Amino acid sequence: MRISLGSDHAGFELKAHLVGFLTELGHEVIDVGTDSTESVDYPEFCAGAARKVVDGDADLGIVMGGSGQGEQLAANKVKGARAALCNCLYTARMAREHNDANVLSIGARVVGLGLAEEIVTTFLTTQFEGGRHQRRVDQVMALEDH
Repeated sequence: MRISLGSDHAGFELKAHLVGFLTELGHEVIDVGTDSTESVDYPEFCAGAARKVVDGDADLGIVMGGSGQGEQLAANKVKGARAALCNCLYTARMAREHNDANVLSIGARVVGLGLAEEIVTTFLTTQFEGGRHQRRVDQVMALEDH
């Protein structure tokens, strides 16, 4: 699987960890930055990771920051992105099963590395259920046109 990653300075260390973790699992990682813990603004990096997904260059995306909130918001400004803030396993599973989320947002100051690995694994391995949920996803995506 091709996975795009983007973070700000607060998410940099988690992103660096996940690059190794995902590579070991056999995934192709597309790292759109940032490249250090030096303070930066997150919107460019998180929207960049979401654009890779929407443009078809990545299958899924992961964005990270201190809380994950702003990172999720930035990713969701990219038309076609469905970013979900998931700081637990339940929300990671539901984001994929019911919402067909294509970008995962994680708060690096909220979860530790072990839990982050579990959240990422859950997000990557959970399939969208479709059915009644597809109708709802379609309604959410139609909101982009208004």
